[in-house]
Amino acid sequence: MTDPAARPSAAVRPRLPADLDACVAALALVHEHSGYPVGWPARPAVWLTPPALLAAWTAELDGRVVGHAALCAAEEGDAAAAAWSSRPGRPAPAVVSRLYVSPAARGHGIGAALLERAVGAARARGLHPVLDVVAADPAAAFYERLGWHALGSVVQQWGPGRSVLLDCYAAPSTDRPAPVS
Repeated sequence: MTDPAARPSAAVRPRLPADLDACVAALALVHEHSGYPVGWPARPAVWLTPPALLAAWTAELDGRVVGHAALCAAEEGDAAAAAWSSRPGRPAPAVVSRLYVSPAARGHGIGAALLERAVGAARARGLHPVLDVVAADPAAAFYERLGWHALGSVVQQWGPGRSVLLDCYAAPSTDRPAPVS
């Protein structure tokens, strides 16, 4: 068993334009290892910078970019945002997206640190964080372990003739205690 205190620590910081090439390189490793994103984007740097982007972060480990997260304004067609907003009286949602950690850098708390930064940024804007995951993706267990709760599943069309089942999640409410790891 590895001593957690002996693990190198990751630094999470706002993503800079100069980080995009390193973010794309890390994304390529994730895609090859884990199949995320499901379809490789024609222009991955553009995919990492969607029009609804509110903020983005990178994680570095030993001076290398090994992770990424984005926070986006909810747009029409965002499954988790629609599921969250379906009940009245809830704060507006913000969508956590483009969250990934290089396979070799997993196990250092980087994904949780990136997610925490995105959640904090959403809440600072008065928004509630939501996200969706392709059904049966092992990442769902990660979100559930951190206290995210399922909102339901939806089928989305991702191009002609391609239906994808998505599981939608919302961050824990701020009035509930955080789960114990």
